[in-house]
Amino acid sequence: MTDRPVRIATRGSKLALYQANKVKEELQKCFPAKTFEIRVIKTQGDKILDVALSKIGDKGLFTKELENSLLQQETDLAVHSLKDMPTELPEGLMLGGILERGEVRDALVSLNGKKLSQLDKSDIVATSSLRRRAQLLRFNPGMNIVDIRGNVDTRLQKMADGYCTAVVMAAAGLQRLGYGDRITEILDPSVIVPAVSQGAIAIEIRNNDASIQSLVSAINHEQTAVAVTAERTFMRMLEGGCQIPVGCYSQVDHETFRITGFVSNPDGTKAIKDKAEGPVKVAESIAISLANHFLEMGALEMIRNIRTLNSL
Repeated sequence: MTDRPVRIATRGSKLALYQANKVKEELQKCFPAKTFEIRVIKTQGDKILDVALSKIGDKGLFTKELENSLLQQETDLAVHSLKDMPTELPEGLMLGGILERGEVRDALVSLNGKKLSQLDKSDIVATSSLRRRAQLLRFNPGMNIVDIRGNVDTRLQKMADGYCTAVVMAAAGLQRLGYGDRITEILDPSVIVPAVSQGAIAIEIRNNDASIQSLVSAINHEQTAVAVTAERTFMRMLEGGCQIPVGCYSQVDHETFRITGFVSNPDGTKAIKDKAEGPVKVAESIAISLANHFLEMGALEMIRNIRTLNSL
């Protein structure tokens, strides 16, 4: 690679720019003699804001345009929220590294300071996620839930404008943007199982670019990489994604790996939830065993039925 700047592709939201700048800062610390620049690219998911995520499909909704810039060698690496990335990447691309994971759990932000257990029929709860919706309905079948789209600021503003009285979103996004004080409650994973890879910032690169790979590998956080690789393996085996209420929560505790999986129909009336644990060195195998257990319990048929309903 020449001495030209290393080009970092990102979406243009505040959160995406925070994450891209975080990657840039980490790279700059390791390679102070190099120059890194950020290039903003708009994705399909940024352009379509009036349709529920479950209705537009989930294959690269927030990643495809960034990936095209890599494949066309217009940029050198792309920064994503890992939970937005399909488990199968385009040919020629790979995950080059993962930063140390932030907060994994979901958060409730409410106008009136009510916690989840205090919400009643007078409340309107907004979320963009079928996974969150299903688990909220399992927690309280009478909960009034509406769909919401847009970035973190947009969602908070919609709530302030009266669209809803509470919103559920990833805690990490709120914290990264300085809105941690707006969080009413961090939701325990026993109540709301987080999204696969939630809280993790991923760096995607070309798989034949050794010079970029050597840069990115220097900032890879191994413990996070072990956890999210196992979670993504679990989801890949279940054919999950934004259209499907699939969640996964894992922890690396010294030499022990623990993982909890969740899959449900959209209204939460039928769900599979289970956990597994074992040595960290076989974390991916543990995830595979848990996914196979889910498949034996009928998860794949449930998921395919949901995909059929979403396509109608």
